[in-house]
Amino acid sequence: MSDAYERLTSVAVGGDCEPLRREGISGLEFDNKGIYLASVTKSGCLTVHDFEALYCLCSNSLGGSHVDDERKHLMHISVLPQLDVVRWNLANQDEVACTSMTSNEIHIFDIGLISTKPIAVLRKRPAVTVHGCEGPKGLTDIAFISSDKSRLLASDMYGIINIWDRRARSVPCAELISNSNVALSSIQIDVENQFVFGASKHGNIYVWDLRGGRTSLAFHKEMNHPPLATLKVASLLEKIESLKVQTDIFPKEIHSINLNPSCPYQLAFHLEDG
Repeated sequence: MSDAYERLTSVAVGGDCEPLRREGISGLEFDNKGIYLASVTKSGCLTVHDFEALYCLCSNSLGGSHVDDERKHLMHISVLPQLDVVRWNLANQDEVACTSMTSNEIHIFDIGLISTKPIAVLRKRPAVTVHGCEGPKGLTDIAFISSDKSRLLASDMYGIINIWDRRARSVPCAELISNSNVALSSIQIDVENQFVFGASKHGNIYVWDLRGGRTSLAFHKEMNHPPLATLKVASLLEKIESLKVQTDIFPKEIHSINLNPSCPYQLAFHLEDG
């Protein structure tokens, strides 16, 4: 499996295994139908592939001959010095967004246009510490509202989820705060666009309410919205007796979270130790 993944990602970045080690695929995502695959690299390249063509190219490389042709890519452009996240717009599958943990910008591209320029660039407000200094720069994940092609969210290195409405402005219209300055590593929106989940590097999962109520986004007069609930994963794992007797449980960084598409009430998480 690892060999197959290495061949596939090698082709995805446009070369043999040496370019793979040099550039590194930092993010991958399929569109809704599984036809197109978007990828970003640590060297700042965004590529959109026809997955069937990519798979055939990968299979042909087993014979030892591999010649990649960038003209066969739907999109192959350099965006930023580094890219870490790529996401499809759930409500408009012609659009793909990417960002970096070293940048406060989200670049959105239309794959139907023959252009290296983004159709939109969204920027987060600088985070200022209690000492008046600017907080750490960088965005860690992106999530689109499935019912609204103009609204999207992005988590940052300062424990905040920024919300944009592209029809209004290029800066966030609201912020979901975690009451912590720890980076959020991954975010998810439930299928009904009612709740936002955010995972932190301190092992917490935060839940925000988008529907209505005291801590929800229904109150647009307030810029900052605290979480509805905070779940400490280590505390939840300690309640599993069979797991507790096998190993010592302590807070660990959560690398990613994801909702089960077959059962949207199940949330999976990936811890630092695998």
